Amino acid sequence: MDTQTRHALKKDKFAQAAATSASWVGEHRSSVIRWAITAGAVLVVGIGALTYWALRTSAADAALGSALDVYTTPLAIPGAPPEPGVYSTSADRAKEANREFVAVAHDFGWLPEGTKAHYFAGVTFEEMGQTGSAESELTIASHSWDRNLANLAKLALAGLYRQTGRDNEAADLYNQIVAKPSTTVSVGVAQLDLADLYASEGKQDQARALWAKVRDADKEGAAGQIAAQKLIGK
Repeated sequence: MDTQTRHALKKDKFAQAAATSASWVGEHRSSVIRWAITAGAVLVVGIGALTYWALRTSAADAALGSALDVYTTPLAIPGAPPEPGVYSTSADRAKEANREFVAVAHDFGWLPEGTKAHYFAGVTFEEMGQTGSAESELTIASHSWDRNLANLAKLALAGLYRQTGRDNEAADLYNQIVAKPSTTVSVGVAQLDLADLYASEGKQDQARALWAKVRDADKEGAAGQIAAQKLIGK
């Protein structure tokens, strides 16, 4: 078959397909129009949603950054003249940062930045001595899909439980972290805290067993060295 013939056949097939398509569209015109309008509307909504998401994410990131700036502001040097935006005590700084973290969590709770704000709100509430509010905020953060953030919240929440005499709940959180560690909270860190909890309860054998486990698993790391020192001290 020569080139000219093949070209002619291709044109015939295209024409036939186009005619068939045109015939189908003609028979289903109203359906096609409805589909086109719906598809266009979905596209517009999708673009609008993405734009809204980007704007809200940017706003949330800026708000969280502002709150973190407050929380990490160096304290005033004792005896130095007062300066705007400089806090004399960590309690004053925590109070102001907490106000901003709570606002970010309220305004952007459905975004990752909002969940991070819940964590920091919990930490600052704890610094302010408001354990009930601290527990509420840390519990929200502990359920985050981001394991790094969730484990940080669980670690802080376990510490809060220990302060309020809820050792069993604290131990449960430490074991959850051990089962699913993260970059922010390793197995060794959780086991060290759990061992300290056992030691405070007088369960020395369980504490020593955990310290030995951490020492052997992390011989060159900080957790292993701390565990080794605990064993010598005990």
